[in-house]
Amino acid sequence: DVQLVESGGGSVQAGGSLRLSCVGSGDTYNRYCMGWFRQYPGKEREGVAGIDSDDLTSYADSVKGRFTISRDNAKNTLYLQMNSLKPDDAGTYYCAARNVYCASNNWRERLFGFEGQGTQVTVS
Repeated sequence: DVQLVESGGGSVQAGGSLRLSCVGSGDTYNRYCMGWFRQYPGKEREGVAGIDSDDLTSYADSVKGRFTISRDNAKNTLYLQMNSLKPDDAGTYYCAARNVYCASNNWRERLFGFEGQGTQVTVS
């Protein structure tokens, strides 16, 4: 399994932006199945953005047009650019990565349980 470390969380006012990063150990991320999940206390963990083995991206409806997922294979780093943040975006954000094939319609299932330790996002 890939060891993952998330960073970039923090406290921001509504309408602001944050960029989350996730650095992983091991091989290059090329063709890895990767994604970002978030969880707010008392709520289920939600897959917000995924990038599949063919580099196709997909997003939860709640973040479309505001969040962008990307990766830098040379740096073994996954990013989540979050713009126009809302209070509902608050929570702990987890990245996940696996050296398995996934597609835009199944990345959540393929990644669930393979998340890192998380980084906290607060929106006021």
